[in-house]
Amino acid sequence: MLIGYARVSTKDQNLDMQLDALRKAGCSRIFQDVASGAIDSRDGLREALNAMTPGATLVVYKLDRAARSLRHLIEVVSSLGAKGMGFKSITESIDTTSAAGRFSLHVFAALGEFERELIISRTNSGLAAARARGRIGGRPTKLTPQQEAVAQQLFEAREMSVEEIAKTLSVSRGTIYRSVNKRPEGR
Repeated sequence: MLIGYARVSTKDQNLDMQLDALRKAGCSRIFQDVASGAIDSRDGLREALNAMTPGATLVVYKLDRAARSLRHLIEVVSSLGAKGMGFKSITESIDTTSAAGRFSLHVFAALGEFERELIISRTNSGLAAARARGRIGGRPTKLTPQQEAVAQQLFEAREMSVEEIAKTLSVSRGTIYRSVNKRPEGR
């Protein structure tokens, strides 16, 4: 039995192409979602996975339709395989019910992991180079040094609450706490 799953990221996008391809592939049931791939909770995918029985195959139009990330895709496919179920991607011609399909999927996974590690390495090298030039990353502070001094004095005087200090300086309570706690004398 072939179970289809189709997903688009926004309501402006159309599922028709995916649905046509899944029908042509022979899917007896098709589940769908309109949700970003980054979102964990996708009802259509959950329903498709729940409809699967041993020997069934989950069919998607493209790999990126099935999972949030390559790691998530591998988890989904591994979970299906452990239950005696398959996975098929029409566009990439991957079918884990065959040895060649499982091999192809693992090659994609290895390349994805390699790419992720390269990105992390380049990012860390760039941050180190920026630090060596005296640049510090992160969001700029909301308070000027003078405002931080005022916040510290008001905080230490204990005549105003943190909420009142924050309102006075037009910032959040968290900004006040970060400001007073980064100084050695802060509490």
